[in-house]
Amino acid sequence: MLFAYNRIWRWIITSISLGIVVLILWNTNLFFKNFKAEERAKMTIWARAYQELLTSDINDNRNLDIVLSIMTSNKTTPMILADVDGTLSSKNLPDHWSENQTDLKKLIPKFKNENKPIEVVVDGKVIQTIYYGNAPILTKLQYYPLALLLIVLLFLALVFFFNRSAQIAQQNKLWTGMAKETAHQIGTPLSALMGWIELLKAREDQSLPLAEMSQDIERLHTITERFSQIGAKPKLSPINIVSIIQETVAYHQKRQSALVSFKFKSEAQNFMAMINTQLFEWTIENLIKNGIDAMKGKGSIQIAIRKNQNTVEILVKDQGVGIAKNKFKKIFEPGYTSKARGWGLGLSLAKRIIEDYHGGSIKVLQSELGVGTTFSIKLNLV
Repeated sequence: MLFAYNRIWRWIITSISLGIVVLILWNTNLFFKNFKAEERAKMTIWARAYQELLTSDINDNRNLDIVLSIMTSNKTTPMILADVDGTLSSKNLPDHWSENQTDLKKLIPKFKNENKPIEVVVDGKVIQTIYYGNAPILTKLQYYPLALLLIVLLFLALVFFFNRSAQIAQQNKLWTGMAKETAHQIGTPLSALMGWIELLKAREDQSLPLAEMSQDIERLHTITERFSQIGAKPKLSPINIVSIIQETVAYHQKRQSALVSFKFKSEAQNFMAMINTQLFEWTIENLIKNGIDAMKGKGSIQIAIRKNQNTVEILVKDQGVGIAKNKFKKIFEPGYTSKARGWGLGLSLAKRIIEDYHGGSIKVLQSELGVGTTFSIKLNLV
């Protein structure tokens, strides 16, 4: 469930980022078009002022001053003025362009592609054609979206590689933790088997040790079944969870010290739910072991089963150190642990087993620092 949430959030963040990029590109394109339209209007005014200069009375100083002011105000837009006889002149171009007729002729197609030429008409005749290109700031603005897109692509690439590296690191951590968990799981029955062997050597009546050894051997088989089902869709069957939990409690009660007591009660002897026995037992065991660790091997583990409408609720309560309220959800994240030698897999596996595989829910129902914690598991009844 946590991995699914992470994927959803990554998709949401990526979608929002792409949306922002599209909005910036659209806004930049709109600004470019508006700026180009203003440039066209400015050049139209300049062409009319130039036409006015050609036809105005030289003695009308006031009109001449206005025309010259308009013409001298444009110092950025590059332009080429072509007379009807083919003579070319330029404005706002480097000197080496303005002095070379051949170069100016080569530049005309580029200007025509950028902007529609403006004709200067006097007495109904075209006496000159103005070819003008984009102003330097407009040229820079034209390539701005490409630069922005490149930066965004580089950013997304960095995010992808970061997420990929983080995912690989998390997977490596999970696999390392899984190996530790496997060793821990197998270690309990193996230690018990070694103890039974020593007891067999000292006793004539071997019936009890043999029976317990059989349970531990079956336990090893169950552990291998559990790990084989992680990552695959487990098979669910209608099972009485009361008997399953009773057997799990009985197994651990025999293998804990006298300092740990177990209390079990159920509102009924039969609560049927669709479960996978091996994985469900694993979840209950993880909660029991967490409780014992939280109590430092001394205290009471209480397990209760009750019915809530169409669901059955399993409560596992310990008398441990408790959990801070702001950690209620964080403790289910892979890798999170408060133990010095822990790997933070037990509760994350429990959450995945109950929620992803069984369609139920698991949470910290209540906890008080220094008093204890109660976990709640809810499953649908059948």
